Amino acid sequence: MTSTTVRPLQPILSAPHRYSPSTQHSHFAQAYTLLVLLSPSAIVPSPSEKTYRTSRNPSKRQPLPSIHDPASVDLTVVIPAYNETERLPSMFSSTLAHLEAMRTAQASRTYEVLVVDDGSSDGTAELALKLGLEYAESEVRVVALEKNVGKGGAVRHGMLHGRGRRLLMVDADGASRFEDLELLWKAMDEIAPKEEAAVVVGSRAHLVKTEAVVKRSLLRNVLMYGLHTILRIVGVGHIRDTQCGFKLFTRRAAQQIFPYQHLATWIFDVELLLLAKQLAMPVAEVPIEWHEVSGSKLHVVADSLQMLRDLLVLRANHLVGRWKVHPPRK
Repeated sequence: MTSTTVRPLQPILSAPHRYSPSTQHSHFAQAYTLLVLLSPSAIVPSPSEKTYRTSRNPSKRQPLPSIHDPASVDLTVVIPAYNETERLPSMFSSTLAHLEAMRTAQASRTYEVLVVDDGSSDGTAELALKLGLEYAESEVRVVALEKNVGKGGAVRHGMLHGRGRRLLMVDADGASRFEDLELLWKAMDEIAPKEEAAVVVGSRAHLVKTEAVVKRSLLRNVLMYGLHTILRIVGVGHIRDTQCGFKLFTRRAAQQIFPYQHLATWIFDVELLLLAKQLAMPVAEVPIEWHEVSGSKLHVVADSLQMLRDLLVLRANHLVGRWKVHPPRK
């Protein structure tokens, strides 16, 4: 009978391997390089994108103002539009009708509508100019981006060049009832009575169990709940509906938020709210009426994966300090 030597277990159960400082540094450098590669590049506008045309004088290009200039109207309505010739007429009709009603009413609210054509190929910009002619007293300005940069990039461009003391972003599909602007306006009066930096967001959270949402596909609803879980991790879980395209900013808020926006894709709303949170701005959430409109440019699976990636990139850039927001000077 042969004897078997049993090797002691101590070497196997020894202390776990520890990476040397140089190895740790190498891994961090690799991760940082990957983050840089995944992060979007800065959007630099071309000379033509720094100009606008009006319905009254569509052949003349005029230089856009800056968000850092003093306000010259009460409200700027920023409408990002990408191939929206089918849905824009109806949305324009309800929007301009309400704005004109408020302008002529006792409130005498002055306004401008700034349509940012996000590289459309269907004549969206020309249609917007034509629609503006139907309201002789309206101030409709159209900016045409040379290529499609994404909804977030179009909104950012509009906000950086609006003239309003308050600025509203609203989707071109008309899904949000535009008259509910007055609900957002009232909430803004309450949280920013002196036009301090503040944000009011329209919310569809109260519609979760209604027919408008229940009739959505199972996949869209599952992805919606998954997104909400991730948002709590990112840091904006206090907002029940981050993605509603109906948000109102004071001019001070726009001045402090939009120059530091990096994401141009669908999830840009989250970055805006995260920046507002970092700047300790008050944010109010107001229930609005909303309905599903056909013709969405959102591709559920592909864009959901893009959103997840962008959320991770957003969170990582803030954690390592690549993307910073600078509080205003007092």
